[in-house]
Amino acid sequence: MPNKNKIILITGGAGFIGSNLVLHWLQHHPQDHVFNLDALTYAGNLLNLKEVEGNPNYHFLHADLRQPDVVKKIFIENKIEGVLHLAAESHVDRSISGPADFIETNILGTFHLLEAARAYWGNSPNPRFHHVSTDEVFGSLGPEGAFHEETPYAPNSPYSASKASSDHLVRAYHHTYRLNVVTTNCSNNYGPFQFPEKLIPLLIHNCLAERSLPVYGDGSNIRDWLYVKDHCRALDLVFCKGRAGECYNIGGSNEWCNLDVVHLICDLLDKELGRSGDASCRTLIIFVKDRPGHDQRYAIDPRKMLRELKWSPELDFQTGLLQTIRWYLHNQAWVEQVTSGSYREYYRQQYNV
Repeated sequence: MPNKNKIILITGGAGFIGSNLVLHWLQHHPQDHVFNLDALTYAGNLLNLKEVEGNPNYHFLHADLRQPDVVKKIFIENKIEGVLHLAAESHVDRSISGPADFIETNILGTFHLLEAARAYWGNSPNPRFHHVSTDEVFGSLGPEGAFHEETPYAPNSPYSASKASSDHLVRAYHHTYRLNVVTTNCSNNYGPFQFPEKLIPLLIHNCLAERSLPVYGDGSNIRDWLYVKDHCRALDLVFCKGRAGECYNIGGSNEWCNLDVVHLICDLLDKELGRSGDASCRTLIIFVKDRPGHDQRYAIDPRKMLRELKWSPELDFQTGLLQTIRWYLHNQAWVEQVTSGSYREYYRQQYNV
């Protein structure tokens, strides 16, 4: 990609990773124009981007990738030169109870975006399509080893199957139509602006409300945790310097079992809030029925990112987690806004509490 005055489309830019990426991009590429396409479903929130509302290089587009004519028009009218595609239905639990939205958004939405890019860019080798995906496409690991870029796909949930399908579409458009694509598969992210249906913000939110902390099964499932701002640095590098047609795994090299994460969050919050003994957050922990097809362990091998792009995570987990906790403590108005109404009904149905 050229280094000056790019016109970038970030899809899903009002979501968790997307909004962090929009903020990162405008800070580190101030000459670029960033168009943020988001359908503003339950997890999208323009409050995440309040600090850039007045930036003349930031533009919000309220649109849905499931509408192909609208997507094509966006490319033509705004002269899009590059895409970072993050828009997706992303919560495994919701994919189990309602898979249709995941098929329509994650597969068909990606198809419409690829078609719009192909139609507008033609055979030009310069515009780049960066597809942002997940480590869940690889399935579940045993006690040893880690996912690498050549690991066979073995998705186990409707969510991961929909993301695997979109990954394959992106690969096919490179090999069939020579579209300049890169794909990244990342481990579990955490940090500011994450919707509190995901583990870490859910635990923080419930601790503050002195509500039970639901843990699936026995809490032994293992995840590789990555601070969202480290992820944004990696996405930037892959988009700007990654090799066309390549996949890059982005991980934190930071494996924790879920129950240990719960305990750490409880202990950090106890210190922040001055709780102890019977008032400790640990007393709120309850174990709930495991979700169907719950993958046991994820771990990313990020050595390709280090070898080719000199990237590695900068923030250790405990520091990142403490920063995240303090962000939620200082942004309770944001939390209240996103957890009103339909979120509360979803929570009751999901955890039966």
